[in-house]
Amino acid sequence: MATLQPSERVKALEERLGTTFTRPELALTALTHKSWINEHRGEGFQDNERLEFLGDAVLNLAVGHRLMERFPQMKEGELTPLRARIVNEEGLSRIARRLGLGELLQLGRGEELSGGREKSSLLANALEAVFAAMYLGSGLEPVMALVDRHFSEALEGVAQALGRQDYKTKLQEAAQERLKLTPRYQIVSETGPDHEKIFEVEVVLGPDVYARATGRSKKDAEQTAAHAALEWLDRGEKPGQGVAPVPAPGLKDDTPA
Repeated sequence: MATLQPSERVKALEERLGTTFTRPELALTALTHKSWINEHRGEGFQDNERLEFLGDAVLNLAVGHRLMERFPQMKEGELTPLRARIVNEEGLSRIARRLGLGELLQLGRGEELSGGREKSSLLANALEAVFAAMYLGSGLEPVMALVDRHFSEALEGVAQALGRQDYKTKLQEAAQERLKLTPRYQIVSETGPDHEKIFEVEVVLGPDVYARATGRSKKDAEQTAAHAALEWLDRGEKPGQGVAPVPAPGLKDDTPA
């Protein structure tokens, strides 16, 4: 990508977010890494570390607000881990990559050469800084609109996870009662880059593989595999050879064959 002027970086960011910054200078600061500042001292720019600090609190507030609305019966101790599943380095960097945030950053030469535009920690920090820039310029309401637009998949994923029953427990109870066996879970494969790994897991009862499933975490894959195995048990059947992996909710077209 050709070198962008500061105003072009902010305009591109606005287009990708679907919003406008009332204080574009803050948006540019959010895109400026300390490595760039080290090479441009005395030019009046600031790095994004202070905005990152504020953005962490802003995102926790906004996402926490939406979680409280979705789950009005939940207590603080239940809501806190849900928020942590969304506002973390992995989740934030995934959203930053979807927005193409890396190519908009102002990086120093060393950081550029070391692949800084793809570093999860750097991308997550920059996204936090972007949300702080929006908050300082326009307040919480447009921040909430951005959360609704760009965190909807993450929020829905949490809701789906909560909606699923604990199939591992149910399978264990059913297998012990009907077959006198305890389910065993084995990782078949791990594919994809570190920031978006896909796990394939199989569940075994005695000598038989009852189900395989894929997921973005071992836990999700195991739950989905347990669900599929439980369906075989409920029908009083055994799966045949060559069990095809079942994708966890949220994994469809990108599920490995």
